[in-house]
Amino acid sequence: MLPRYKTVKGYGEHEINIQRSRFIAYVERAETEEQAQEFIQSIKKKNWDATHNCSAYLIGEQDHIQKANDDGEPSGTAGVPILEVLKKKNLKDTVVVVTRYFGGIKLGAGGLIRAYGKATSEGLNATGIVERKLMRVMHTTIDYTLLGKVENELRSSVYTLKNIHYLEKVEIETFVEEGEKENFSAWMVELTNGQGELVEGELIYLEEALNG
Repeated sequence: MLPRYKTVKGYGEHEINIQRSRFIAYVERAETEEQAQEFIQSIKKKNWDATHNCSAYLIGEQDHIQKANDDGEPSGTAGVPILEVLKKKNLKDTVVVVTRYFGGIKLGAGGLIRAYGKATSEGLNATGIVERKLMRVMHTTIDYTLLGKVENELRSSVYTLKNIHYLEKVEIETFVEEGEKENFSAWMVELTNGQGELVEGELIYLEEALNG
């Protein structure tokens, strides 16, 4: 599992017009090739009357699945430019379909490359990009007498408070980056004067919105 990576927030769409042609970018997150293909087919079905439904996707931790499809546009003028934008933005697990309704004016190879690239870039920005960080949930059990101090320190720290369970003792759940576990544990031991009990929990991804 990657410590962190960028992907799209979720589903989004955005339209631009170039020389009377409509270019509509449809964006979605896809963690498998099957999901990507299903999304592409759903857009093709939705826009069955379009001139072209060009697509590309990048999937896997090492981008081991990469596909680009020109769907009838001149070779290399649609699918590849879409894929190149995904690579340039360092995105993973992302599929994009750019639908074109031809407006009567031919754009030429260079014009098509620029148009599909621009539609993809603007579509991604409109959808939103997130960074997913792999976090360990750390469980800290303390006496109620320590709650005020520990909670205040946690809320003003670099760590993210997940939840507080008020049981026989207080159990505090904190998101901690995997590489920060030892620092967090040492800090918590000092904070509680060694009276807290720490247990490692599950690994999960936290998402944070990025600009652009």
